[in-house]
Amino acid sequence: MTNISNESRLMEHMAVTPENHLEISGVDSVELAETYGTPLYVYDISLVKKKIKAFKDAFRAYENKTQVAYASKAFSSLALYEMLAEEDVSLDVVSGGELFLAIKADFPAERIHFHGNNKSWQELDEAIDHNIGCIVVDNFVELSMLKELTQSKKKQMDVLIRVTPGVAAHTHEYITTGQEDSKFGFDLSSNQAEQAIRELQDAPYLTVIGLHAHIGSQIFEVDGYQAVIAKLMTKAKEWENKYGFSLSVLNAGGGFGIRYTQEDAPLPLSTYADAIMAAVRDQSHKLEMDLPEIWIEPGRSIVGEAGTSLYTIGTEKSIPGVRKYISVDGGMADNIRPALYQAKYTGVLANKVNGEKTEEVSVAGKACESGDMLIWDLTLTEPAQDDILAVFSTGAYGYSMASNYNRLPRPAVVFVEEGRHALAVKRETYTDFLNLEVSRQQFEG
Repeated sequence: MTNISNESRLMEHMAVTPENHLEISGVDSVELAETYGTPLYVYDISLVKKKIKAFKDAFRAYENKTQVAYASKAFSSLALYEMLAEEDVSLDVVSGGELFLAIKADFPAERIHFHGNNKSWQELDEAIDHNIGCIVVDNFVELSMLKELTQSKKKQMDVLIRVTPGVAAHTHEYITTGQEDSKFGFDLSSNQAEQAIRELQDAPYLTVIGLHAHIGSQIFEVDGYQAVIAKLMTKAKEWENKYGFSLSVLNAGGGFGIRYTQEDAPLPLSTYADAIMAAVRDQSHKLEMDLPEIWIEPGRSIVGEAGTSLYTIGTEKSIPGVRKYISVDGGMADNIRPALYQAKYTGVLANKVNGEKTEEVSVAGKACESGDMLIWDLTLTEPAQDDILAVFSTGAYGYSMASNYNRLPRPAVVFVEEGRHALAVKRETYTDFLNLEVSRQQFEG
């Protein structure tokens, strides 16, 4: 067995079998495609666990408590939540559906944080009834709803105030969230955040334990985190003097970048952690404040690189002097990111990994959209019909953003770990479409 030698193709925990097949965590990916069909999401759970441990280890040097909360919008499933519960991490949910699944997985409710800019009455009601760890309050309407619900139930709830700090990350505009003009959070510069702090002083069943800010995703520098921490802690000190506010928790959000292609150069997780811890220590010393707990919310950086999508190649089209297209049996319905964010990916032919890369092709999806392109200009080893294409780093925002566009069933999800594989989410079938359909005959007669 040999390791994949081409650095542009190399992904962690991957190897090449004697049959020249791609192996993921000791499992032959061609065997996975034959067993479960394609398109197929494959998650290397051993790599997920390794990423979690790396985050925990990176913050062990901090003098106060820390929490690593998995941002489950990146990918959620019953089996994943069950595994995360065993790994002793916290969990961010952003909808009643994610909360429902987490509760069904017996995830400890006290380790659940509820995010979202438009939480409904029902979602807040369920969060309070399940006694979750905290709610991240996003706006004044939600604050009013929480006051009413906790008062009527006579139940206490810890909250974080989500702050829009006016710090924008260097990333795609659709995944930048920290700038002032954002749908998320209480604006800092216009004193909305301060007004929220004031209002919480008069809410008997709400306890504001800290501040939260998230500046964006796929971030490859630490300056933004340092700037946000300085802003939040300076304001927290002002509010301490004015209102007796105590900053018990500082949530620096997530957004830590991962590698999709060789163009990406993510920092080691320890570099992000060291910068965050140093900034908090420096500000605490400068402002004469107690060290708060540090919470972070990695999602993509835990599951992104652990995911690989397998597709079967179908038709092709060559335009002389322009390009060659190959089409696969998935596309924007199972990975919207290239169409939505112009996201870039790379991959290999899973059934013939090594060999001279002789053909440059562009990988098209099967949806009836010109924009359904997974990869532009990928060099492969003589791709042919029925070959298996493996696309790397698809673990974040693939399944979670999948759709039934063109009535395409959503793929199955398989977990692999150290030579073992198991189905985690069943493949959707055409019959499943009928579960929600209502025949017109019910309106006649």
